[in-house]
Amino acid sequence: MAGGRFAPGHLGELTQLVPFEMVDAALSATRAVQSRLRDLPSRVVVYMVLAACLFPETGYPGVWRKLTGALAGLPVVAPSASALAQARRRVGSKPLRWLFDLLRGPVATGHGPGACWHGLLVVALDGTVLTVPDTPAVMTRFTKQAGNHGGTGYPQVRLLALVACGTRTLIDAVFGPTTAGETTYAPRLLPSLRPGMILLADRNFGAQKLVADSAATGAEVLVRLKNGRRMPVLARYRDGSYLSALGGLRVRVIDCEITITTTAGKHTGLYRLATTLLDHHRHPAAALTTLYHQRWEIETAYLELKSTILGGRVLRARTPDGIDQEIYALLVVYQLLRTAMADATSTRDGTDPDRASFSIAWQTARDLVIQAAGVIADTVIDLVGTIGLHVLANLLPARRLRVSPRIVKRAISKYQARGPRIDRTSYKATTGINILAPAGP
Repeated sequence: MAGGRFAPGHLGELTQLVPFEMVDAALSATRAVQSRLRDLPSRVVVYMVLAACLFPETGYPGVWRKLTGALAGLPVVAPSASALAQARRRVGSKPLRWLFDLLRGPVATGHGPGACWHGLLVVALDGTVLTVPDTPAVMTRFTKQAGNHGGTGYPQVRLLALVACGTRTLIDAVFGPTTAGETTYAPRLLPSLRPGMILLADRNFGAQKLVADSAATGAEVLVRLKNGRRMPVLARYRDGSYLSALGGLRVRVIDCEITITTTAGKHTGLYRLATTLLDHHRHPAAALTTLYHQRWEIETAYLELKSTILGGRVLRARTPDGIDQEIYALLVVYQLLRTAMADATSTRDGTDPDRASFSIAWQTARDLVIQAAGVIADTVIDLVGTIGLHVLANLLPARRLRVSPRIVKRAISKYQARGPRIDRTSYKATTGINILAPAGP
């Protein structure tokens, strides 16, 4: 452990991924180091804010008790809730943002269909919303969604992320008020694209300028378009795709029919995809259609962030800067967990990171914080560690194709819950892809 007043400043085994020197560098770079040594040094406060993301069900005094519970015999302070709040305000959000900017990235490419495709790193772009407290200070920046009953009960934050599909690690993220849409925030993520990537995005991001700007970074693009959108047919290819244009950008368009078959029946949907990969010999239409399914990895990442870590809870910060601090801390903790999982699976050849359980990594990290275990790395570098050992000992089965209805399982009103019964069964499925050639000569 660190000595003296710095002893409570740790994150269990995850401290090895965000060591003391890194946090000190973040505080120094953002000028957030305490002017005098306090009972709550700035480094300790940063670790406490990070640890709070592992224990969202607990107030900050409870988080402090978890950080110090295994430090028997050491002279640690017992600060009040007010002192902890003042310390968080003193540190601010900038050191947490600095840490996120340092730690974000695709980590290892891993194995499996979502990692690399034809030598291209597969990444996905999408957005979600987080719920924040309904306080006057928060309402000065974040607003409630408009609705039939005057808006939702809580203000919300719009979060957009760029995720590496193979490991679900965060390459970049931005957030802000929901008064701006996803396509307004998306251009801020484009500087994180580079040659050697292929970007997957849904039809909300199929705007002509956004696709062109994404392609201008050197990354390839595979984006869904609205089915009714008129696309000129400039040339036809043998795989059923055709050359077209989005403004001045040449793209290849794939119209396809996807059929999902289960024991409960069949469901068919029409998809229109546009890509900057123009060589139909090297990148056939059917292969690109199959690849597009990897876009759902970012939805799973949001599930892990909002459901596994937060448990559907409202964020705890009650000021705009506090919300910035908490969200950056949440993104840092998510990235640390995903990094530990990717490091562990990389030590076992042929193991797809999809098989690593996020819940097990999260629960193990929580236990190690309470035990104050593995804070400082041994002299021998070990990519696995205790978190990795638990993950590797409890690998999930290989990914199976299954479908489940996309519905709200917790009704807002008890009266809605009394409606017709909804089949929530997950079915094993098979997929059929039929490429539809455009009509005409």
